[in-house]
Amino acid sequence: MTHTSLPADDDALLPLDAVRRGPVPAARSPRGVPEPAATLPVARVVVDTPLPHLDRPFDYLVPAPMDAEAVPGVRVRVRFAGKLVDGFLLERAEDTEHEGGLARLERVVSPEPVLTPEIAALARIVADRYAGTMADVLRLAVPPRHARVEAEKPQEREPGEDAAPGGPGPWADYPEGEAFLAALAEGSSPRAVWSALPGTGQDGLEWPRAVAVAVRETLNGDRGALVVLPDGKDVALADAALSAALGPGRHVALTSDLGPAERYRRWLRVRRGQVRVAVGTRAAVFAPVRDLGLAVIWDDGDDLHAERLAPYPHAREVLALRAHHGRAGLLIGGHARTAEATRLVATGWAGPIVAARETVRARAPRVRPAGDDAELARDEAARAARLPSLAWRALRTGLEAGPVLVQVPRRGYLPGLACQSCRTTARCGHCRGPLALRGGHAMPYCRWCGRIAGQWRCAACGAARMRAQVVGARRTAEELGRAFASVPVRTSGRDGVLAAVGDARALVVATPGAEPVAEGGYAAAVLLDGWALLGRPDLRAAEETLRRWMNAAALLRPGAELVVLADSSLPAVQALLRWDPVTHAERELAERTELRFPPAVRIATLTGSPAAVREMLGDVELPGEAQVLGPVPLDAPRGDQVRERAMVRVPQAVGTALAAALKGAAGVRSARKSPEVVRVCIDPLDVI
Repeated sequence: MTHTSLPADDDALLPLDAVRRGPVPAARSPRGVPEPAATLPVARVVVDTPLPHLDRPFDYLVPAPMDAEAVPGVRVRVRFAGKLVDGFLLERAEDTEHEGGLARLERVVSPEPVLTPEIAALARIVADRYAGTMADVLRLAVPPRHARVEAEKPQEREPGEDAAPGGPGPWADYPEGEAFLAALAEGSSPRAVWSALPGTGQDGLEWPRAVAVAVRETLNGDRGALVVLPDGKDVALADAALSAALGPGRHVALTSDLGPAERYRRWLRVRRGQVRVAVGTRAAVFAPVRDLGLAVIWDDGDDLHAERLAPYPHAREVLALRAHHGRAGLLIGGHARTAEATRLVATGWAGPIVAARETVRARAPRVRPAGDDAELARDEAARAARLPSLAWRALRTGLEAGPVLVQVPRRGYLPGLACQSCRTTARCGHCRGPLALRGGHAMPYCRWCGRIAGQWRCAACGAARMRAQVVGARRTAEELGRAFASVPVRTSGRDGVLAAVGDARALVVATPGAEPVAEGGYAAAVLLDGWALLGRPDLRAAEETLRRWMNAAALLRPGAELVVLADSSLPAVQALLRWDPVTHAERELAERTELRFPPAVRIATLTGSPAAVREMLGDVELPGEAQVLGPVPLDAPRGDQVRERAMVRVPQAVGTALAAALKGAAGVRSARKSPEVVRVCIDPLDVI
């Protein structure tokens, strides 16, 4: 490996792969250096620096006074590039290859070994897969320190906390379910893609109870478990189910809304082995569960599983890497199925868990498409609500038996406006951003720059009047409230997410992903504006639409009526009608394979200024099979500088080489101190 030269203050820093048999020389300094530790005097430290060309461990001298505290996994402070920076001590060694003196550890921040060897190895693997740095991954993996929490007396486990044996529970409905549980109880590592049954009954949703049973059997096999969910609402459901199945004190829930101190307190309980089960959102993929036997991810198609911070890993991929290298079981569950999960089944890496068709038909709702139905309801209430007669009748009949759900794909009031005369999209005269309305008596405003467009005129025809182009959830709730004046209307979305509603009659208007769970299940549901989901210019539009529809439909009572406003001839609508996400996912995978799109291939995107993107493409040594697409300009709202994006496509087998090449090019740019940053993202969700 070629090592980048460092400033004079850092000429004592050593890379991990440089090993020499011989005594460890001490660095000379005006203050003097204490005697090195008698044994294993070299500390290999990963330094907290985002620079790609410095993404490797460095060697430091362990002073004798720090010998007892400087153990692998602790946080340390070291001098790097003339500054004191944080780092993690990875291991202690006897030898180093450095010819000069080693810089010493400045101090051990805390004697608590927070970084386990498993998580350190995982961080290195994830960084290499996503062309990132280990320091960036460790920021995601290890929460910030709270000294007061570390000083607290460890909470002892209460006696009698062992998981009690039990039956298969919801897994009895799946032919492969009991064999999966038996493998977990025996300490094996089964890997499965689970298509969960729909339907909500008096016992609530079934999937949290099924996950809890799988975790219980993993504990009976004397191994730990990790459950990763899209959001806090799902974490609360799984948390309650785990408490019921395992008893108190057997698991912890890790979510961002806990606050830093409480989250660190619970994380330490996992690290210290006081609990062996953790449940949380995407950051929990790195939870240091001891002897991990099962990793579970629910609804892996939800974009909340994709990390927003560099190096942008996806929770499903991190758990798959962790299961593979740690020889743990993996369960990818959901009502729908992604093309990525289908590929794991197609390659034989994971097996399917699917219920029999008779069971599916008994549990699924009765789906009726209303696609191009132009018939309006006979009364004025339905006409005001702009619903086809089929949807109107489903709502009215459902309200006689309990709550009904209305899913609206767009939040807000009127998020899209157009010219009333020529139907041209209404745009801001300042930045060309789209105009919207916040309320019935508000003025149009720009969604990009926020300016009020009180004097708007259409740039195409000069007209001054607008019409609704897209109707949001709040406007829909307002219209339904007028149509069903005697029925309470509840909304759930960005402004406030409802976790649950009762079994009394009510209209629940929710955006996708924010649907509350109804006690006993919804009596009916209407999925509005299917065109808004299916018509998006996105590679995953059909897959994502079906996922959102199925997640909402799964909240209904078995056999309840579900009306979807979309053309019945579309494949996604057909999959919903038959409740057959597997066939739809297999078709998606086949089409993407033919077109060479993910997950059949690996794709990396390079985003930045035109000059920076082109410079990096010129520097990188891509694999021979690589195909460069672009660069192409991106929209630059709010007056930002012009940006371009290039895509690099390679076969799956060459993905590791692509990541290494891009990381090397990023390292060259950082060594040159290039002022412009090029964002590198491997396997992004927004390919097109």
